[in-house]
Amino acid sequence: MFLTVKRNSLLAALTLALAGIILASSVSATNTAKVFFNKTVRKIPVYGVEVEGDEKLVALTFDAAWGADKTQGILDIMREFDAKGTFFLVGFWIDKFEDEVKAIDAAGFEIGNHSRNHLNMPKLSDSEMRLEIEYVNERICALTGKTPKFFRAPFGDYSDRLMTTVEQMNMVGIQWSIDSLDWKGLEKEAIMERILPRAKSGDIILFHNNSDHVLDALPLVLTALKGKGFKFVTLSELVRVENFIVDNNGIQHKKP
Repeated sequence: MFLTVKRNSLLAALTLALAGIILASSVSATNTAKVFFNKTVRKIPVYGVEVEGDEKLVALTFDAAWGADKTQGILDIMREFDAKGTFFLVGFWIDKFEDEVKAIDAAGFEIGNHSRNHLNMPKLSDSEMRLEIEYVNERICALTGKTPKFFRAPFGDYSDRLMTTVEQMNMVGIQWSIDSLDWKGLEKEAIMERILPRAKSGDIILFHNNSDHVLDALPLVLTALKGKGFKFVTLSELVRVENFIVDNNGIQHKKP
């Protein structure tokens, strides 16, 4: 009796193990199962882009939440280098600096959405997230006639719920592949050293429109990157808004 029970238990254990191996192999082979043991693959914003061809493209982005004293200076410097970029604007900044919003658009720069109140978005309810984004889209459209395609979360904090909300609004979540750390008050040389050794085609570089040394650092960065053959483009010229996938490293690829 004891031997029979033991033999049956061993047979059951082997059967379960074999079933597990078959299931795992099936998931690996088809690469279609996104759910395993009730865990889903996390939705990731775009950190950078796989650029097709030999062209070296980079997107300079400027977050604007507090202050506007240096905004026109950024536009002037970028114009000198025949460079375009993208500003991510917060709602209360837009309300305070409407003329600057219009100037950014008139200079040929793209404008993205950086939320209304610069809050930690994942802590909000779904409806609150949507209101934060909708407000900025409506204000930018009223001032420029254009509705933003791209959203950047304050503090770079994303969640699956936030990404889902962004997607439902037909927008693309954007992060960055290189942080200039200008917001820490770095000197111009330190900012350039943050960027130049790391820069590659498809990068999205983060600046802030009113950081301490952005006007000093920007000419150095533009000169050095231009010398390496880089072209400075808006996000719309770099990032796809449809027919794409984002890998685990946040790199956007054209959908096969």
